[in-house]
Amino acid sequence: PLKDVAQVFEILNLCAEKLHEEQAFTEPICELIRLCGLPFYKKRLSDEVSYSLAVSKSIAQLGYLMRVPSSQVRIQICRCIISFYNVEPPKKLLSGYQPTSANYKIQMAELGGLAETLVLSLALVENQLPEKLWVLKALQYLSSSGENCRLMLKAQAASRLCVHLSDADPSGQLVFRSSEILWNLLENTSKEEVVNQLSNLECVCALKEVFVHLLVHGFSNYERQLRNDLLVIATLVAENPAALMIVSIPSYIPEPCKFSFVVVVLSISPHSIKIPHPLVKGLKLTYSYEDFELKKLLFNVIGVLSKDPCAIQLLSENDVMPALLYYVKPNQKPGFHDWSAAQYEELQLHAIAILASVAPLLLEKYLSCQANTLLLVFLEWCVGQDPFFGQGNSFHGTGGRGSKLAQMRYSLRVLRSVVSLGDDAVNLNLCDQGAIGQLLDILKYAANKSKEKEDAILLEIQADILFILSSLCENDLHRKELFYYEGVDLLIPFLQMDPNKLFSGLGHTRLLFTALDCLWSCVIGCYIAEDSFLEKQGIFHLLDLLALKQKNLSNIILGILVEFCDNPKTTSHICTWRGEKDLTAASLLIQLWREEELDLGVRRDQYGRIVDMKRPIVSSLQKQQEVIPLPANCPSFAIVEISENIRAKLYALLGKLGFENLPGLSAKDFVTLAIIRRYLDFKTGEVWSELCAELKEEFRPVSSDEEALKVISEVSEDLGGTIAALQTEMLESQQLQELREEEKAYTKIHNAHKQREIVNKSWENFLTRTSNYEALKKAKRLQEKSIEASRPKLKSQNVAVHSTDIKGLGTTIGSGCLVTVESTPHQLIGGPLADTDLALRKLSIHGGALKKIKRV
Repeated sequence: PLKDVAQVFEILNLCAEKLHEEQAFTEPICELIRLCGLPFYKKRLSDEVSYSLAVSKSIAQLGYLMRVPSSQVRIQICRCIISFYNVEPPKKLLSGYQPTSANYKIQMAELGGLAETLVLSLALVENQLPEKLWVLKALQYLSSSGENCRLMLKAQAASRLCVHLSDADPSGQLVFRSSEILWNLLENTSKEEVVNQLSNLECVCALKEVFVHLLVHGFSNYERQLRNDLLVIATLVAENPAALMIVSIPSYIPEPCKFSFVVVVLSISPHSIKIPHPLVKGLKLTYSYEDFELKKLLFNVIGVLSKDPCAIQLLSENDVMPALLYYVKPNQKPGFHDWSAAQYEELQLHAIAILASVAPLLLEKYLSCQANTLLLVFLEWCVGQDPFFGQGNSFHGTGGRGSKLAQMRYSLRVLRSVVSLGDDAVNLNLCDQGAIGQLLDILKYAANKSKEKEDAILLEIQADILFILSSLCENDLHRKELFYYEGVDLLIPFLQMDPNKLFSGLGHTRLLFTALDCLWSCVIGCYIAEDSFLEKQGIFHLLDLLALKQKNLSNIILGILVEFCDNPKTTSHICTWRGEKDLTAASLLIQLWREEELDLGVRRDQYGRIVDMKRPIVSSLQKQQEVIPLPANCPSFAIVEISENIRAKLYALLGKLGFENLPGLSAKDFVTLAIIRRYLDFKTGEVWSELCAELKEEFRPVSSDEEALKVISEVSEDLGGTIAALQTEMLESQQLQELREEEKAYTKIHNAHKQREIVNKSWENFLTRTSNYEALKKAKRLQEKSIEASRPKLKSQNVAVHSTDIKGLGTTIGSGCLVTVESTPHQLIGGPLADTDLALRKLSIHGGALKKIKRV
């Protein structure tokens, strides 16, 4: 019963103290411990919680009882702990009691810290193998929970176990159980803390000895799996810079005893390059799955070691480069003589991936092995028509199933890692073998494939090729000319990329950046390439991208445009460009300036005018910076700030275009342009302001210097005031112009209304004359009177005067042969009544009246 557990353990402790004097207590102690391994009983449901503290302390006593110098007692304690995890239901139940839950003892063991005590007890059983194995078995069960693993790690369990891995053990259980516990610690606790405990010299040497022993003498699948598990643990240790894996090992330890040396020798031995070495003499890896995994793990360790500068000499001296280049060759037909086609492809891709990490470290070996030639030949095979269907089963083969894209991808990664160093010998070697033309062909191949089906692998391949071309052609006019023949045509589609794809997550953004970098490195500086780019409306595409107003793109595009403006044909292209709503390039640049100043927190009023006359272009961050005296060779914050935003590039580009006669600008744009035009002067004043502040912090200038500094500050401040006044004048002029245009518009509207009134009045008069005969006669009399008044008073003699009036005509319009009757209904000339008798086919006028005439 739970209420008796504490008393039972008190008896156990008393017996343990008596055991030093009388061995007869051994059997009772073992029986009591065995009894503790059986399920406890509870009378109430709340007993588990009520007695949890007492029970947890009691179970923790099992670890302390390991001090008893009796092998039988210690083994029984371990059996008792193991029984916590193999609970069997009791055959008989006490009346009124129920057994505790199955996990109750495990929880109490965690609460009492039993795992930590048991790890510490390993020191008591170092020389007793049977007892040690039982303790390890118990720890193996305890390490299945995260809480126990944290307690074990607190007691330095990883280091304690690893140090004794190489102890003699005919059964092999020591290595198996220790490695299992180490794996549980890695999975359930902090991997960094476990690795730190394993990074001492004793642990590394123990790992190496056990690994070599299993490598040479292990033949079963179980031993090979155990060997691979230990190599994974060693790889994790090698990732720790503090681990003593390479030259940091004391010099008195022979080279073959160093773990890193062992791994390097093994990675280049079987199935690649045969080298005479005692460690691998007579060693022959099979083609089993375990040995296949070993080969991949050895490659992985090479990749880890390559990150340590101390490993360069080790990798160079042991011919790692030729071993990795062994796999840079076209795949053989299925049914290769050792590994299967899928296995060989996985090893090949893994080796090429590791080569990308090793090659930049071993450039001399890289060149001496003619690696560039091998890679270019391999890439030629990748785009060839040879039938090959990649398996695509491995991590490195992702996306390459049924094609050679995986091989192409990792080969280009090797070239990218090498050319990124900027080594002239490597780049010259590549260009002498026609790498630029071949890479352009591969780029065209990948671009065509991407049109069929766009995926991340193809985008990465294109981005890598563009990066390699950028590195090869930069600062070399001849190579730029080689690029020009096909490269410019291939670059244009990348600049026409759909902006929505930039957020797809497949890699379009990276591809666009590499295309812009390639444009900057391979086109700018070569006039024939620049002219070709301009002819293909490349500047328009750049401005279209700039109009997206994406900060990550704007900086590099502005830099390219500034460089392009050295070509005199560029400015006309920029000025010709039009965006949405007839947006001009100048207006776009000014908008970008305003947005940049808004992000920087520069003070402006609602119209964009200068507010701070002393520091017109200072950002909010600059104002928060305290004055710190700096050495003369250290740039101040005002200088550093130039490279951190795009204002300097905008100023330079607008300066190339000219600040006068820029099309499509509004009054607000002109206000901002006034600031941009004096950007350099404002920046100069800003630097002088920092200089004055630093001088005042360090010492007091003499009177003449102080006066000069004062004059300089006043000049800068006066300039700010002048620009602010100019901006105000611009706004007032614009406001006046708007008022004039408004008055002009109102005048136009007034004249239109007046004309409409005249027309309406004329129509009313017309209706009055046609509907009221008296009004018509009155109008006729007025007309005749007006005509008579207009005639000259003096009449010539002997001149016949002919009357222009027709007597008896009742109209007020000029008489003539033909009369147009405006009041004729439209029904008479082709409306809804066109087919009735009212429709007149032929009209004749007789005395002003309409008369129907028969059709001829």
